[in-house]
Amino acid sequence: MRSGWGRAFGARLDRGAYALFSRHADRPRHDRDRDRHRGAALSVGFETYLARVYALAWTVGLCAGGAVVALGATLDPALLDSLGEAAFAVVPGDGSGSVSPRPLLAACGLFAAGSLRLAVIGLGGVYLRFRSNARRAAIERSLPGAVRYLRALADGSEGRRAMLRRTADRDAYGETAEALDRVLETAALTGSLDTGLRNVARETPSRELLSPFLLRFREHATQGSASLRRYLRAESRMLSHRQSRARERADGYRRLLAKLFVASVASPALFVVAVAAASVLSAGPWRAALAPGGATVRATLLYACLGSVLAVGAAATASVARLRPRTQGRTYERPPGPETLSTALSNPASAAFVFAFPAVAAGWCLWIVGEPPANVALLGYAAHALPVGVVAIRRGRLDDRKDREMRDFVHAVAGYVGLGQPFGSAVETVSGEVSFDALQRDIDDLAFRLGLTTGTGDADARREALDRFVARVGTPLATQTVGLVTGALTVGSDAGTTFETLQTEIGSLYDRRAAFRSRMLLYAAIGWATALFVIGLVVAADAYALAWLARFSTTPDAGAAIASGAFGAASDGPRLYVLTQATAFACGWFSGVASRGRYAALFHSGALVVICYAVFAAFGAI
Repeated sequence: MRSGWGRAFGARLDRGAYALFSRHADRPRHDRDRDRHRGAALSVGFETYLARVYALAWTVGLCAGGAVVALGATLDPALLDSLGEAAFAVVPGDGSGSVSPRPLLAACGLFAAGSLRLAVIGLGGVYLRFRSNARRAAIERSLPGAVRYLRALADGSEGRRAMLRRTADRDAYGETAEALDRVLETAALTGSLDTGLRNVARETPSRELLSPFLLRFREHATQGSASLRRYLRAESRMLSHRQSRARERADGYRRLLAKLFVASVASPALFVVAVAAASVLSAGPWRAALAPGGATVRATLLYACLGSVLAVGAAATASVARLRPRTQGRTYERPPGPETLSTALSNPASAAFVFAFPAVAAGWCLWIVGEPPANVALLGYAAHALPVGVVAIRRGRLDDRKDREMRDFVHAVAGYVGLGQPFGSAVETVSGEVSFDALQRDIDDLAFRLGLTTGTGDADARREALDRFVARVGTPLATQTVGLVTGALTVGSDAGTTFETLQTEIGSLYDRRAAFRSRMLLYAAIGWATALFVIGLVVAADAYALAWLARFSTTPDAGAAIASGAFGAASDGPRLYVLTQATAFACGWFSGVASRGRYAALFHSGALVVICYAVFAAFGAI
């Protein structure tokens, strides 16, 4: 009931905002926003969206203006008078007199209200551009796979509307599937598939790929099935070539990003060590306080370096995650109820939930025994990150074995299908004659379920068996490849042609994944090398070089250049340790995300945190 009341209240607000501000949608200044709104595919019309933006802009502006006036009214009258005199001084004239504070406050309030109103309106356009660009990138990633799926379906007997429907129903093709679903919705409303293709081609943000594809698909489909098959075959090759070039550009970005990451993460540690050494040689400027009772210049620089390391690490990790193709990773979902506990050793999402409780207990124990707060937080994090990361890496290696066996399984089945054996019989034969290690149980289940449909012509049962097989395997490679067989055989495509296409597809995808993994391991190694270098450098400087300078400063022959007591291990040692831990943490996340994703990043960062603690403890630097 409450949600229904909320929807009714929101509808009233929309009607009020529409009545007040919808006229702004016809202004020329919003023509570009209208185009971006088409590409953003929001659930509300452009006039309604713009009315909401203007209503929010006016609300924020009026609140800000009122807050400025109210704040000014609480100030000391003497301060307001001095501000009025200062404002009168800049007015042309003899400089004598003053300005009444009330008009001055009103002017400041109007300025704040107008500025924030324009800022909110501008942010409304920025949001549309962001949504449109994100959809375009998602379409360009998923379109090649959708075209290959349509190519396999084109060998069957179903028409173009049924081909588009089967492609739109597959979640593996993301935004491309949603665009095709809008084509079919428009076709259902207008009664013409050509109209749906033209409308979506005009509105899609992917003007270079999806828009021409839809128009050419319509053109070749009207010329017959043979023309459509030839076009889809050529388009598939073109998109694959375009993907290869995009991957090469992404590799260039990643190489540049790795260089910038190493320089940006290692530089703060080098700078802090240099500052520590300089403060020993010349203590005055470095030990001076920025404010009475405040932090010293040296401590402020160290904390600034600490923040920069964490910021650079977060930015580099996010950039690597963005450059990493979504098809190269896998998402995990935590099952509900007691199954979470039973899958804790096989599902990283379940492990992240289950191992959080022992990690909290470990942190509490460290706090009780008197460990510093930094160690409590760091080692508590490692107690959670390491077991979760181990589960993720084990699961990732199992998925790699399944992908390798999946490729061999497809080639084996394709050989029997090429000899004229039915698909179900070929799977049963391969299941009994060849051992597929990690994939064997899933293949046996598929053979059993396909055997129940052999000779019955039950296409739906066969599709359900293949869908169950894909769900059991669970890897992105299985979703991208076996799903092609499901749709193609369902529409009556030739099994030999389908498996010939599938062999090419799975071989290309597997080799592409293997090459990508080998390239990303280099960036993981760069992160580890950077972390170990910084750990070794800071420990050597802290335990030997700076300590030697501190001892040398106490000797009578040190001279006036070195200030006695300028370096204190009790004060600077923990700060250097925390900075080094922050560097190890950032490098671990960079390495883990480059290697296998965010769950693997937990293992890499946790391992580097433990190594850093062990090295500092071994050398007595903490």
